[in-house]
Amino acid sequence: MDVEGLKAIGAALAIGLGALGPGIGIGILGSKAMEAIGRNPDASGEVRTNMVLGIVFAEAIAIYAFVVALIIKFV
Repeated sequence: MDVEGLKAIGAALAIGLGALGPGIGIGILGSKAMEAIGRNPDASGEVRTNMVLGIVFAEAIAIYAFVVALIIKFV
């Protein structure tokens, strides 16, 4: 196997595994936020704000994984 093939496999694993965790985390976070809003609709503003903040932090991890995959692929 040549170096370019190994780089492609490494980049695919980096973004695949790096996006798996945040994807699952965002799904769980959205689910629990909807449960919280369903139980206490008066707190929906605060729950929604915290949910969006959590999604942003989780998505940042996926972006880091994407950057690492690009570095593996092109460097």
